[in-house]
Amino acid sequence: MLSAARTVFLQNPQAPVAAVATAAGVGISALYRRYPGKEQLLQKLCADGLRTFISVAERHSDAQPDPFTALKEFVRGIVDAEVHALTVKLAGTFTPTPELGELSAQAGILGEEMFNRAFEAGTLRADADANDIPMIFEQLTAIRLLDEARTVALRHRYLDVLMDGLRSNPGAEALSAPPPSSEELGERWVPRKSQQSAP
Repeated sequence: MLSAARTVFLQNPQAPVAAVATAAGVGISALYRRYPGKEQLLQKLCADGLRTFISVAERHSDAQPDPFTALKEFVRGIVDAEVHALTVKLAGTFTPTPELGELSAQAGILGEEMFNRAFEAGTLRADADANDIPMIFEQLTAIRLLDEARTVALRHRYLDVLMDGLRSNPGAEALSAPPPSSEELGERWVPRKSQQSAP
């Protein structure tokens, strides 16, 4: 059911629960026995995604002696797991729970630690920022073709391009705009109904 839900909501976060039941090949009553409503299903998907994020970060934190390679492999792991793609799709469509807040904070700390190790080692450009990494996740996971293998290949290609742009390069021109603030990154969690009703 969860696999079907991920597929359905990646395509359309506004899809009804009935679409998940159909994709999973079960009756709607079977789905409701596990999840009282769409809100609880989305909360479960997001919690699972954050746990995967944490697992990937922990796996790559000490896996590579070179901090830049560790950071790049961490980003690749998150993109390959489709964690960020689903999170961004679902953001603002349900009410976050305290558990999600705790998992999100833990994930944020681990991701920032990965970035900071690479930065402090001098492998990243001086104007790089930890908040650049979520933007890289977002750009890479936006690549989605009908051919799954080609999607993965292109994501890896542009991972190389984007991470190379963050690598230390004394001759590089300064970036043309500041990185996103934490407040700007948090805007995606504003309920979408509120966004739609805003003037």
